[in-house]
Amino acid sequence: MVARRYILKGRVQGVAFRYFTYAIAQDLGIKGWVKNLRNGDVEVHAEGDESSMKQFLTRVKSGPSLAFVEHTEVRDVEPDQYRDFTIEF
Repeated sequence: MVARRYILKGRVQGVAFRYFTYAIAQDLGIKGWVKNLRNGDVEVHAEGDESSMKQFLTRVKSGPSLAFVEHTEVRDVEPDQYRDFTIEF
């Protein structure tokens, strides 16, 4: 089990990015959360096996059709053992 914190920058708010991320997490069995930040970025805490996490990041960076991810910050963090993946408001 690995855990990572992602900050996604670009056109990532107002384009259904959190729901897109949620659907990918559900598909891959990733646990954690996604939320909008006040500065226009999106933050994600994701936990899963290494293979699923690689797929998750690749798919999330592609974004929904109206989104554009310009930059992604990735940081390893301690797992919190989430039971599911949620959209934070």
